This record gives sequence, structure tokens and C-alpha cells, in this order.
Amino acid sequence: MLPHLSPAAADALRTAFSRSRYTTDGVRELLGNSAHAALGRGEVEPAHRATRDGGELGVLVRLLLLGAVEPDAAVASALAPLTPADAAAAGLLRAVEGGWAAALDLRPYAEEEGSGWWVLSDLDAGRHERDHVTGVGGASLTLAAATDRTPVGTLLDLGTGCGVQALHATRHAGAVTATDVAPRALAMAAATFALNGLDVELRDGPWLEPVAGRRFDRIVSNPPFVPGPARVDYVYRDSGRAGDDALAALVADLPAHLEPGGVAQLLGSWLHVRGEDWPDRVRSWLPPGVDAWIVQREVADPAMHVGTWQRDAGLDLTAPATRAQAGAWLDWMDAERVEAIGFGHLVLRRTDEPPVVVVEDLLGEVTDPLGPEVASWLRGVDWLRAHGSDDALLGARLALAPGVVLESWAEPGDDGWTAAGTAVARPDGPRWRHEVDEPAAALLAGCRGALPLGELVELLAFAHDRPAGELVAATVPAVRELVRHGLLVPA
Repeated sequence: MLPHLSPAAADALRTAFSRSRYTTDGVRELLGNSAHAALGRGEVEPAHRATRDGGELGVLVRLLLLGAVEPDAAVASALAPLTPADAAAAGLLRAVEGGWAAALDLRPYAEEEGSGWWVLSDLDAGRHERDHVTGVGGASLTLAAATDRTPVGTLLDLGTGCGVQALHATRHAGAVTATDVAPRALAMAAATFALNGLDVELRDGPWLEPVAGRRFDRIVSNPPFVPGPARVDYVYRDSGRAGDDALAALVADLPAHLEPGGVAQLLGSWLHVRGEDWPDRVRSWLPPGVDAWIVQREVADPAMHVGTWQRDAGLDLTAPATRAQAGAWLDWMDAERVEAIGFGHLVLRRTDEPPVVVVEDLLGEVTDPLGPEVASWLRGVDWLRAHGSDDALLGARLALAPGVVLESWAEPGDDGWTAAGTAVARPDGPRWRHEVDEPAAALLAGCRGALPLGELVELLAFAHDRPAGELVAATVPAVRELVRHGLLVPA
């Protein structure tokens, strides 16, 4: 059954949730830190205990978050003015012995700041279904945290699923369009938007076909990017094309749907093929006229890749059918000479200028949202483009970004500690870190915005008795990289 919320049912449900404080803050306060953390680990008993005296909110938490059966009278009171029968007719509940149970996952969701939303998706118990619609998962959160929130006029959420990225977009885009190929996902997104009282244009169809001939200021996408054989076991993750061919085609096609200066952000996975350089592989997908920042966040070997996505689907890894699927997947990778699978972010910007393309690794944990970093990277590219010649860069005044530190380290030896290296590092964002030698460290110490870079280089050349031209040749490429990574900022 596809969910459907009439305007009246959506209003009634929103009234009930607001009254009972079925929100992220309300649920967290009811559960307390310990039970809330346990629930995040999948441990439900502490949450059950914390909701015993929780009134209507406790009923909703047990019913919609914990998978419990709640009696008719309690559900009727918690959902009023929406009746349990109307909730069942909308596809939200199902009648069972002893009362009512959730038919869908319906939970509050919020950004760190500001009021939140409610999101509908399929229950985890149904993850084995081909058209399963996932909720607010790791990929959704990763893309949301990495999205540039600079206000724009129009935004496309390509492959919206349950609508998470479109929800975020309504706060910084004047008009939001969302597409999906799966009828169930579109129905889930429509119900999510109705429940939150949001006006989002929904369009049905694969990839960019639903918006043929249209352009947008911003495109975000969490597409089916899982590389494997050309099949579709699960619509939310499998493209139906072999390997990373679908991502390559999407990257090639997206810029034509961007307004001049428009930006597309998406998640993706690419193959590391024996005998090939993976950055060159991804670069080859880019059409002309596109600035691109491709950041690899994780690398997995084939066995880990297959196991991760089979666990994500809730499969029994010891079952014969699961083993057969894994075997076919690994056989395909062997035949295609796949050594590893990369995962990360792609940022594309349509430009009429000579394009800037940067492909790099950012492995390890990043605790700060990357969205501000994307906006900063694009601004840095613009600034560097405006200072494209060496003379223009040397005439600019630069300063170290707030908080940048100089790190030095030493190694033990026979005669005690011996200096081994020095680096400058950012304390925030991706925490970029660049090793520097003594002259470079001295140059950066002088970057306070008072003198042009060229004068600082001349002073450094005099102090270290080195030719100025030699220092310029070494300095200019490094400075450009430090600006791109936000360690140096225009004064």
C-alpha cells in the first residue's frame, strides 16, 4: 500500500505531533541521554522503560519508533484529531491483535539549528523489498552535511527517496523540485512534504528525464551509486548499469541542467581498476566548462564493499542465497580487475572560465559539516582565478585563517630528539594539514594582511640568502593550494 496523506489528515497529524512534542527535542528530553544513545545503537529496552510515564508522547515513541503495539484508546488519544482508522487508511498504521502497530517509519528529524520536520519511510523490517524506501540514513546525513546552503532561486533534488534533501532545500531555495523513478519513493516523499506543509514539485521518471530542458541554480543528488553487476536488487542503491557507468553518465549530463554558475553536489562511488589511476578515471567523466572538486572519503576492498551493502540490506550473510549473491558480485569484480571501491563527494559548477578540477583524498573522520567548506572552496577558486597570474598573486595580501597552527615533531635517535618535520594545520572543517619547510613557515608567519605576498617573498629571500625567483617558483603553487584549503585567506 502506498502512503497518502490528504491535506486534512496531514493537518490533523501535524496538530497531534506538535501538541505531544513528538519532535527531536521532545523525544530526546523524554528518553534522556542514556536511553537516547542506546536507541541510536539499536537497543530499545532503555527507551521502553523511559517512556512508561511519557503520556501521549510515550505512546507515539513506542508506536512509531520502537515497533510496539499500542491499545486503541491510547493511540486514538495520541493521534487526535486524526483517528487511528484514518491513519490506517493513509497507510501509516495497521490493525493488529491488541491495538495498532506502525506500518511505516514516521519519525522526527531536525538540523542542528532551527525547527525540524517529520519523515516517512519504510520500516527496516522491509529492507529486503526491491522498492524499499530508506529513511534518514548515513548517506542522507552525509550529503545534507556537505551541501552548500547559500540561498538560491531554484533547486533540484534528483532521486529524492523519502525527501530528506528536499526538506533541507526548502530553507535556502525559492523553489524546490524533486524527482524519483520509484512510485513508492514518490508517494513517501509526497506524504512527507504534506505532513510538513511544504510546497515541493514532484516529478516521476529516471535520472534527468523528468526535467528535460530545464536548468537549476543548485542540484543535489544521492543517486543509486553502489558499483556492481548490471542489475537492480534494490532501487535505492542499484542503478541497473554495470560498475560506475551510471555515475559517469550522470556527471557528464548534470552540467547541462545547471544555470551559469550553478552548482551540483552529489555522492558517488568509483572503481579502482588495476592498472588505472582512479583520479584520471573520474576526471574523464567531466564535460567541458565545469569546475570540479572530487573528494574521496573512503576506500573499501571488494569483500568489504559487498559485505557492507549486504548488511545494509538486512540480509543474513550466512544464507545460501546471500552467499550466492556475494559470489556473483565478487566474480564480477575479479573479471573487471577491480582492486577497490572509492566513495566520496562530487562538486560540479558550470563555468565559462577555464575550468579548475581538483581530485583529492580526505580520508578519516570529519566531525564538522562540509557544507561551509564547499562554499569556501568555490569562493577560493573564484579568488584564485581572479589572481591567475603570478604577478597578481604576488601583489595580493593574504592572512592565515583564524586558528591555524604550526606543528613540529621530532624522532628519537642516539643523540636524543631530532627535528623531523613541520606542518601547518587547520583546527576546523576538514582539518587540512600541509607540511612546510623552514622558509615556508617563516613566510606564513608573515602573512598578516599588511604586506603583499611578493614583498614577503623578497624579505624572505634576503633573510635566507636565496634567489627571489627560486622562492617565487616554490611559493606560488603552495600558496594556491593553501588558499583552496582555507589555511590562507584574502586579507
